Amino acid sequence: MTPKMTFAALSLTALGLAAMPFAALAQGHEGPMFPFETVDADKDGKVTQAELDAYRSAEATAMDANADGKLSVEELTAAQVQRLTARATDHATNMVERLDTDGDNMLSAAELAARPMPAMLFNRVDADGDGAVTEEEIEAMQAKAGDRKKGRHGKVGHGGPGHGGVWHLLGED
Repeated sequence: MTPKMTFAALSLTALGLAAMPFAALAQGHEGPMFPFETVDADKDGKVTQAELDAYRSAEATAMDANADGKLSVEELTAAQVQRLTARATDHATNMVERLDTDGDNMLSAAELAARPMPAMLFNRVDADGDGAVTEEEIEAMQAKAGDRKKGRHGKVGHGGPGHGGVWHLLGED
């Protein structure tokens, strides 16, 4: 195997590993695991394995910041941070567009507090309706959410609310 072929094989493997969290997100929320129009190099409405391999190789080469033919932890991390930053920026932009009532292109505490989702979620977690949430009520809500997910995906926790638990849902993601 030539050095160039070895680099291509390693690059494809590294890109696959780096893209795994994004592929999972893409399958559930964003559509295909790659930008179809970009990968379809000959614009025939079909993506071949050769086109996908060329796209992945180009992506790996682009991540190789020091052009040494290898992808370090730092280079893979930088690529993931760049993708996550773009996604977070899109999310924040959408939030401002939806919630900015005074037109200043920023969100005040009052504009954030006016969102219906946090109050609705608080009321759902407050099972006894006493205007306060206990740890037991939070745990019960998380267990209920886990049961719903188990029914859909066959295992508890798959596609769960994330690191923030039930309170992560307050962010209106």
